[in-house]
Amino acid sequence: MIETKIFHMSQIEEAANILKNGGLVAMPTETVYGLAANALNGEAVAKIFAAKGRPSDNPLIVHVADVDDIFRFNLVSDFPKQAANLAKHFWPGPLTIVLPRTDAIPNEVSAGLDTVAIRLPNHPMARALIKTADLPLAAPSANISGSPSPTTAQHVLKDLNGKIDGILDGGNCLVGVESTVISLCEDKPRLLRPGGITLRQLKEVLGDVLVDDAVLHQLKEGQKASSPGMKYKHYAPKAKVILLKGDRSAYIDYVNKNADNHCLALCYYEDVPGLLVKSEAFGSEYDDSEQARLLFDKLRKIDEMNDISTVYARCPNPDGIGMAVYNRLIRAAGFREVDL
Repeated sequence: MIETKIFHMSQIEEAANILKNGGLVAMPTETVYGLAANALNGEAVAKIFAAKGRPSDNPLIVHVADVDDIFRFNLVSDFPKQAANLAKHFWPGPLTIVLPRTDAIPNEVSAGLDTVAIRLPNHPMARALIKTADLPLAAPSANISGSPSPTTAQHVLKDLNGKIDGILDGGNCLVGVESTVISLCEDKPRLLRPGGITLRQLKEVLGDVLVDDAVLHQLKEGQKASSPGMKYKHYAPKAKVILLKGDRSAYIDYVNKNADNHCLALCYYEDVPGLLVKSEAFGSEYDDSEQARLLFDKLRKIDEMNDISTVYARCPNPDGIGMAVYNRLIRAAGFREVDL
């Protein structure tokens, strides 16, 4: 068992040395905490999959400190004008761009695909760690695979204590859901995972953007995940989650009629007064940014309630950042959805 150390900003160099030596360090980003390893070292990257219990066919995102790192480390074989435009508008920030990879990217990072996902995070500690290590860092969410993503250092410690070398504590993550992922490897840009950068924002820069069917629906049998977050069940608490699609009165009526003492309503603030069962609100119905920021924290809080077996979740409006919230919840529910 490894001793997992907690690092602060003054200890960046110590954390960076762990990465240089092939170890694992969880780092804060503006989206969620990521579990980082040297992206150019396949053996180091393999440790990420082992620590998380992550399937090896699920690709990772490579994090850089500035755009020049992409060329300095020879990460991609093509960086088209569309990528430059996206970088100009949204980097640093919660956007990941999928591009053709070079042989510098180990198969462990790309899960055998001929592409690589690149992101420039907007968090001072993440960028300081990347710069100090002087390495691109492969980093999926720093949690046990399939469970809700971590938005605090304490979440990471609970999942991975004794399995990783260190955690860089940067406080709470501001966005709360993983980055938007867009592929530029086809004729038209394709949204693979919604996040803090919305579909509308992408269209303002790129024009037409296709939305991959797996964003809002189940990945087809035998279909390979071309982006993190496309797997069948993901982001899930231990309790069974059922997504309820309908307006406030229909949601409240269904929950009050069907719930027992082992059920919980995962809902909006505005729903709480009408509910007769235990509830956790993940923000206001009218604030999708707040919903994104609070969602994983609430799913983890539910995991601490040992008497809860079923969660009735209010289905969010899949527009704006709400698309990212819906994407996470439908996967947390294993695609169990009731249309009211």
